Amino acid sequence: MALMDCPECGKEVSTAAVTCPSCGFPVAAQVAQTAQPAHDTLLAEVRPSWWNFFWYLCFCWLIVPLIVAWARRKSVVLRIYPGRITLERGLLSKSYREFMARDIRSIEIDQGLLARMARIGDLTISTAATVDPDEEIGGIPDPKAVRDLILAQRQG
Repeated sequence: MALMDCPECGKEVSTAAVTCPSCGFPVAAQVAQTAQPAHDTLLAEVRPSWWNFFWYLCFCWLIVPLIVAWARRKSVVLRIYPGRITLERGLLSKSYREFMARDIRSIEIDQGLLARMARIGDLTISTAATVDPDEEIGGIPDPKAVRDLILAQRQG
């Protein structure tokens, strides 16, 4: 309970009083008019307009495929060692497959017209343990050279 001077008579009056006890001036109305808003009261929250980001939104489709392509490329690694081949898949969770070169039954290469022009292709490796193709690795650069390297390891 704070005290203030009455605007009419100048005597001290409680801010909780409805009227001044000396002159009858409506103190409560005066207190309500002069009350300041609290400093922690949120008056407005302003963010930049979406129109400010118009060009970012228009051309976001250019960056999204780039990020997807980078992630997919980083998630597959084919390593050829003397006598064995390892295939690592995954970016966050990993899957490892290892093939012994002597167990490889067949290697298939699939290339379309554009893939042949770009010298890339899909490599399918089948092992002696299964009837169906085991692993297909897409987008291998120079798949014929990779196949020849694997076959050389199998025969060596």
